[in-house]
Amino acid sequence: MDCSSSKETPPAHKAWWTGETVAVVTGANRGIGHALAARLAEQGLSVVLTARDQARGEAAAAELRARGFPSVRFHQLDVVDPASVAAFAAWIRDDLGGLDILVNNAGVSFNEIETNSVEHAETVLRTNFFGAKMLIEALLPLFRRSAGTSRILNLSSQLGLLNKVRDPSLRNMLLDEERLTEQEIEAMASRFLAQVKDGTWQEHGWPAVWTDYAVSKLALNAYSRLLAARLRGAVAVNCFCPGFTRTDMTRGSGKRTAEEAGRAAAGLVLLPPAELPTGKFFKWCTPQLYSKL
Repeated sequence: MDCSSSKETPPAHKAWWTGETVAVVTGANRGIGHALAARLAEQGLSVVLTARDQARGEAAAAELRARGFPSVRFHQLDVVDPASVAAFAAWIRDDLGGLDILVNNAGVSFNEIETNSVEHAETVLRTNFFGAKMLIEALLPLFRRSAGTSRILNLSSQLGLLNKVRDPSLRNMLLDEERLTEQEIEAMASRFLAQVKDGTWQEHGWPAVWTDYAVSKLALNAYSRLLAARLRGAVAVNCFCPGFTRTDMTRGSGKRTAEEAGRAAAGLVLLPPAELPTGKFFKWCTPQLYSKL
């Protein structure tokens, strides 16, 4: 899929989906998530838009329905709250009968462009990694397992690629996918948080830019690759880095708009089954080497 130009639209291809295809987009009351939800609804899928804030989420879904997308539903979801995740999964099961697509877009960062505070590291890791993982595990039994149509796309960042890790032993651990376990990835994230609390995190070779955010995406990228291997043949799992995009997270700075990023993400989500990879990290719409970007 060629999306090298941010102004290009995804190439036309025969739709493999129907109006019964359920796509969940988290954190979709604004920004890239909202733009992605709009694009999927425009293509005729049944879209579930989630947000932590009930009023903002309902308003966002109502705005899309007013634009002519009646298939958009809203459900409140806080990915860091186990009760909220469980309630959401039960609703997907009981009201919709399952899902086909999950886009983990919900994420936070508290740094300005030129700062690198870890004051909110626990919130960042709990949302961007632990929360995304908890939601995936809760929804996995509800996927309509099909190698061609079931898919997970995790919104990530090149800040979480391995060349940003300055500790050789940590980098080697993450590269050894035959031995790496999900428990080790979780332990890595927890170790970082412990070092933040005792003030030693700068001594351990973590990524130097937006460190807490980068570590959260480092963990998410590693987990996504292991999950892709575990689910091969049943659910495709990929990561998408939209690059420097103008959103609230970047305080409005960036090279691309949220709408452009949402369309690119939709192009990946809607790839034809014969062209759908798994275990890939996409910078925009180009697969990148996990370790060398």
